[in-house]
Amino acid sequence: MVTELPYGMAKIDDKIPNVLRLIRQRAHNGNFVILAHAQVRQVERNISVVDIVFVLKNGDREPERDEFKEDFQSWKSTIKGQTLDNRTLRIAVAFDENEMLIITVIPLGKQRF
Repeated sequence: MVTELPYGMAKIDDKIPNVLRLIRQRAHNGNFVILAHAQVRQVERNISVVDIVFVLKNGDREPERDEFKEDFQSWKSTIKGQTLDNRTLRIAVAFDENEMLIITVIPLGKQRF
């Protein structure tokens, strides 16, 4: 299991089991870091931390979008869901040894910010 390996030692065939449950737990506990790229996108796209947490806790996983990220040595998973004000977001996450990493946040559809 990826979360039990030391950081940098994930294997491409080691997907995280029950990743949706892990995403929801980390979002609920605040055990995540919003990476610099995602922070820039938040500002550009007027997406709040509340929006991110709500979608991570209530959205749906898109398993067809999973991919192994060499730069994180971890699997990237995406969650798609609605914010409290009915905007649709896609959020990409990965995991290191301690935290969930928010890689990017993407608004979907024609939305004004």
